[in-house]
Amino acid sequence: MHNNNLAWISPVRKSGLAFFLIGFLVFVGMLFSNQFKITEESLSTSINNSTHRELIAPHLSEFMNEPVTNKFVFIEGVRKTFSHYNDTVFERYHLSTTDVESILAQVKTLGYYDLNILSNVFNTKDDYSAYKIKKLSDYTGWLAGNQGKPLAEIAEVINQKATEINGNVLSEKRIDTYAIGQYIYAIVKSSSSSVVVKNTGLFFLFSILLGTIGALMYIIPEKYAAPAGIKNNNVFKNSATNGGLVGMLAMFFLVSVYIALYFFPEYIIEWVSLVDPVFIALNGKGAGAWSIYGLIYTLAIIIMGVRMYIKYRHSNYHIARTSSIVFFQSCFAFILPEILVRLNQPSTDLKNMWPLDYDFFDAWNLDSLSSSGGIGMFMLVWGVTLFVIGVPVFTYFFGKRWYCSWVCGCGGLAETAGDPYRQLSDKSVNAWRLERVVIHSVLVFCIVMTIAALYTYFTGVKTIMGIDTYTLRSTYGFFIGALFSGVVGTGFYPKLGNRVWCRFGCPLAAYIGIIQRYKSRFRITTNGSQCISCGNCSTYCEMGIDVRSYAQRGEDIVRASCVGCGVCSSVCPRGVLKLENGSTPVVVDAAKKDATVKVVNIMSVEEQKAMMD
Repeated sequence: MHNNNLAWISPVRKSGLAFFLIGFLVFVGMLFSNQFKITEESLSTSINNSTHRELIAPHLSEFMNEPVTNKFVFIEGVRKTFSHYNDTVFERYHLSTTDVESILAQVKTLGYYDLNILSNVFNTKDDYSAYKIKKLSDYTGWLAGNQGKPLAEIAEVINQKATEINGNVLSEKRIDTYAIGQYIYAIVKSSSSSVVVKNTGLFFLFSILLGTIGALMYIIPEKYAAPAGIKNNNVFKNSATNGGLVGMLAMFFLVSVYIALYFFPEYIIEWVSLVDPVFIALNGKGAGAWSIYGLIYTLAIIIMGVRMYIKYRHSNYHIARTSSIVFFQSCFAFILPEILVRLNQPSTDLKNMWPLDYDFFDAWNLDSLSSSGGIGMFMLVWGVTLFVIGVPVFTYFFGKRWYCSWVCGCGGLAETAGDPYRQLSDKSVNAWRLERVVIHSVLVFCIVMTIAALYTYFTGVKTIMGIDTYTLRSTYGFFIGALFSGVVGTGFYPKLGNRVWCRFGCPLAAYIGIIQRYKSRFRITTNGSQCISCGNCSTYCEMGIDVRSYAQRGEDIVRASCVGCGVCSSVCPRGVLKLENGSTPVVVDAAKKDATVKVVNIMSVEEQKAMMD
């Protein structure tokens, strides 16, 4: 009877897997359905700087009004156009020997230097000439009309100032790397006329919606039929969860997506176009390069959150925690920022804070908030208050878990989508030592970088001890903000576990962890006399803590890295571990501790795996 009642599970799961794979293949396949055509309208909407647009347009003639189906050819052609433009900037804008000679010839005729000479020498209708006239007027205005100056001295001044002006041409007129990236992305997006762009609703249905439905059909029946909690069902023999081939394929996909998002968003423009209608409804402006990521990120937390609800249905703590994660991600991180964009207000995730939000004190953000009226000032004050007062107070009462396991988006993804990989976290002593060095080094780097940015913002001085403050900021953004937190921190879930970023890189986790370690009421208490040394707690600790060793000694777990997820307590078959907020550490009798250590059978991680498999 029981088997008959569960007979529907297998076909539903197989159908769900088929739907998910179809949705996934359509989602990936649309990246190869390409057609691009640059028009005057698309170019105008892509490059808002009229001077840049006028100078770039002639070099894009081969793509103007001509459809191109090869994405790589099109993008590389556009990229080379900007590269060529930058290579010829100096030639266009610098004061040539001929220019200087023409000016000096008119000075000789007139007998003195006058600014009207510049209009005679240069054609004021083009940008190059306008630039030269403006610079010469700024640099030599004091010389104009001085009829007592010898011609030789005037010539010397003109040549000297021309050299100074030419020395600044590249820095002033060259299009910087960031702007080029923005232009290329905008041109590719506005020029896309693929079948995806023309049928976004249909492709959205057969990719994201079908994949979502398939994932739920695959997840729900299995978790519903199985008992609550962790089952140890060959988790170290499953290629998807033991770092095997399936896991490596997942890692390759995730890493590729992150690299594209951070460095080459123009190559995933079809995904952006796919969700344009959704974001037009939300923010009134459409999707940006990170919009598809925000949507998929939120869907992943919601879908895998359903999995968490079912898997940990025996625990009110996990149900509440998962609900909190889903709420903060969907409302605070996804919907609210889009609504703020629609209201023409600064868009921000109110649950995010410095030092995780490392660009909070960047000049552009401070200027944006301070110039946005009451809402902007509220966000500025809120952001400062949250990490100065909120973190110490909440951490004192609730430990690190209040943020890292209940609120944070990074932690939310790790707890839901990353839950199948939690057993892969390295539990070795060497990993713990490396963790402490790296995460606190990142925190120090972030503090130094922020101080430098504020120093430049308030003083205008761009270097400290010979180090350019922008270089500090860009270095942190590239290596920590992009490579570490995204490419490695999430992309390597299937190989290194779900809390790589939280353990080794997050500066906010380091900051909260220091407070938790030395000034918090939160701890995980243990009852060593009940421990049977099964090793579940250590195996499934996503933060790499050897929980069992604490339990065997009867010691409370007060570790800076512990995020209080509570899974160790949930998987303990004897109720040895409890999450508590106490006023003082629990004192364990030394004799009792010694006896406990002698009784338990200490197994290696390899033995634990063998036992479970």
